[in-house]
Amino acid sequence: MVDTARARRLAKRIVSIVATQIQHAVKDPRLDMVTITAATVTPDLREATVYYTVYGEDDVVAAAGAGLASATGVLRSAVGHETGIKFTPTLEFKLDAVPANAHRIDELLAAARDADAKVAQQAAGASYAGDADPYKAPRPLEDESDDDPADESAVHPVDGRAGSPGERVP
Repeated sequence: MVDTARARRLAKRIVSIVATQIQHAVKDPRLDMVTITAATVTPDLREATVYYTVYGEDDVVAAAGAGLASATGVLRSAVGHETGIKFTPTLEFKLDAVPANAHRIDELLAAARDADAKVAQQAAGASYAGDADPYKAPRPLEDESDDDPADESAVHPVDGRAGSPGERVP
């Protein structure tokens, strides 16, 4: 039976253990700017994917990936020791794409704001191509005399009842 709640709890615990081990136990200078952001564990608790971010240029990111690959055994041993589960999951490290995606979204929003500002600037001095109000206004009602008692279409002004030919509408 699959227990996803247990997998989520183990993933949180793995994030905590790996981050602490990188900070205190692993003495690799390539891992100085690494931040562990998240982890996912398969439902059978056999494999864990650990997501990380690195502050720096592309060469620093590549070096951090190599440093994590070399420290995988030490980190897996620490996870097994700290969690005490029967089978320690294998660890796979992946670069987290969320910061890059967030940066790309910020760039797109800035471009949209610039385009909106240009449109607003062009619209500031513009005038309508046709009438200011393109919709037709309804014709004003003509004043017709409804005083004729023989008029079959006479309607009571309050309740809207139609009168009969011999009845006078008040």
